[in-house]
Amino acid sequence: MATFNYKALTEDGRIVSNKVEEGSRLNLINKLKENGLQPISVVQTRNKRTKILKKRKRNVSSIQDVLASVDTTAILNESKRKLTVKDKINNYLGTEDKVTERDISIFTENFYLLKKANFNNIHALSTIIESTENLTLVGILEDILAGVEAGEYMYKTMEYYSNVFPYIYINMIKVGELSGSLENALYQAVEYLDSTAKIKRQLKNILIPNIVQFVLLIIMLLVGTLFAIPQIQKVFEEVGTKSTLPAITIWFQGVVNAMLKYWPIPTAILLGVIVALVLYIQTPKGKYKFHYFKYTMPLFGKLIFSLDFTRLMNAMLLNLKNGMRIQEALDISKNVVNNYVMLSIVENSLKNILIGESWIEPFERSGLASPMITEMLKIGMQTDLPEMLEKLLEYMQIDINNTIETIMKTLPQVIYAIVGVILIFFVIVVVVPMVQVYMGNFLFDAYF
Repeated sequence: MATFNYKALTEDGRIVSNKVEEGSRLNLINKLKENGLQPISVVQTRNKRTKILKKRKRNVSSIQDVLASVDTTAILNESKRKLTVKDKINNYLGTEDKVTERDISIFTENFYLLKKANFNNIHALSTIIESTENLTLVGILEDILAGVEAGEYMYKTMEYYSNVFPYIYINMIKVGELSGSLENALYQAVEYLDSTAKIKRQLKNILIPNIVQFVLLIIMLLVGTLFAIPQIQKVFEEVGTKSTLPAITIWFQGVVNAMLKYWPIPTAILLGVIVALVLYIQTPKGKYKFHYFKYTMPLFGKLIFSLDFTRLMNAMLLNLKNGMRIQEALDISKNVVNNYVMLSIVENSLKNILIGESWIEPFERSGLASPMITEMLKIGMQTDLPEMLEKLLEYMQIDINNTIETIMKTLPQVIYAIVGVILIFFVIVVVVPMVQVYMGNFLFDAYF
């Protein structure tokens, strides 16, 4: 039994808190709801474990340490884990450790390696729980373990924690469990998390410095227009020169002053447009169009489609290798994507199978899949589809790498061009009048 501190909202709006013992966090949350309480926070305060962990960042970074010390013949249930200072502070304040993408990635890699070492799910989860320092993740894994011990699939408990586990990740585990190939699904999940993290790092390295430059230039432009330009105008008026500020400077100054004076109007218009777009995207038609735009947008569209299609084919290959028919394999595999356009294509493929037509035709008709992809699938249907899918996935990986490389080369150029335009505009609007004052040419105009 673990001890939890909880805060919950009663039906009449009061907040109550208490400290209780329960088998798992999920059980406690269900009991609170059964008693008319809406959980606000449920924080585990202690764990019974004997092993004292070495100090690590947030989680075990290498499963080799675990494998070296684990008892592979029995699972240790009676154990005590020493709480760190951070754990004690979080318990006292009633806060939780945040489960990061790194935590999920390490858990998945460790779980995959343990499954590869022929651990069953219960033994693997118990071993990872013993070596995990993040108390929030410990509580989640204990709930998953409790579900597995009760005969449930892991993905069912993961769906409850959709704010921790990504949608695609959960459905990769689902496909693996339903097809009986959890080890392969975990390997795909590891690759998915690693590739996603790599792309995010690359984009951050490119975007953040340039966004900072862009914001600083805008600030400089506004400050110069609001403070420097009026001082220059004052000098011109005092001297009585016939020289004037550049026309574009006067125009931009008028725009900025008008925005400051009537700011509620453009702000309301902008907010209205944003709210309207968000509400439209929430509708089925709007979401479909938005997802279609994601597949066709400049620069990133091809990459997004290729990643979704690769995940779909990976899952389908996994199912076909485990003896499923094409219809069953495709129906289960569609869960690894959440793009309405791709799901629509898959649904049309399933309908085609039912009426005896080609399941590849909807992909071809969509115009999103390249002729190379559809031709390889057609050849696979005439020869050996699983073998051809393996070759197709190799081709897709090469294509994805080439697309990412192209994006990483093109994106900086686009951003540099935008920053360059802003810089030129700043020079014309603010710097040129300053140079005008510095050179003193307006004094000659005033003299003559």
